Amino acid sequence: MMALALGMDAFSMGIGMGLRGIRLLNIAKVSFVIGLFHILMPLMGMFMGNYVSTLLGNVATTAGGALLVVLGAHMLYSALRGSSSVVLDQKSFWGILLFALMVSIDSFSVGLSLGMFSSDIALTVLIFGFFGGLMSVLGLLLGRRVGAWVGEYGEALGGLILLLFGIRFLM
Repeated sequence: MMALALGMDAFSMGIGMGLRGIRLLNIAKVSFVIGLFHILMPLMGMFMGNYVSTLLGNVATTAGGALLVVLGAHMLYSALRGSSSVVLDQKSFWGILLFALMVSIDSFSVGLSLGMFSSDIALTVLIFGFFGGLMSVLGLLLGRRVGAWVGEYGEALGGLILLLFGIRFLM
C-alpha cells in the first residue's frame, strides 16, 4: 500500500505531463527512470534509517511514524491547495531526471522511515520501483485522454494513505 501511495505522485504528475501530449516512446523512458528512482531513493533512505535506528532504538520508531505523518500531511495539503505545476520538457535528459527526482523524493523519506523498522530491503525497493513505474505509465497514458481533475485527487489520496500509515506507526 505504501508503494501505491508513493506511486500516486508519479500518477498525478504523469497526468499533468500527459495532458500536454507525450509520445509512447517518451512514456517508456520517463516511466523507466521514475521506476529506477523509486528504487534508489528509498534504498538510500532505508540504509540511513537503519543506521539511525541502531543509534536511537525505540525513539526511531516514533520519529519514523512522525515523518510519515508530516510527509502525508504535506502531500495532502499541497494537493488540496492546488499548487501550480512546474512545466518540464519530457523529451530532454535533464527534464526526465528532474521529473523523476520530483516524484521520487518522498520515497527517500519513506525509505528513511522504513529503514528504522525491520523489513526486507530488496523486496521493498523492488515493489516501490515497480509501482512507481507502473503508476507513472498509467498517469501519462491517462493524461493523454482525460482532464486535469484526476491529478489533484490522486496526490491527495497518496498523501492520505501515508498520513494514515504514519498515525498507525505512532500508536
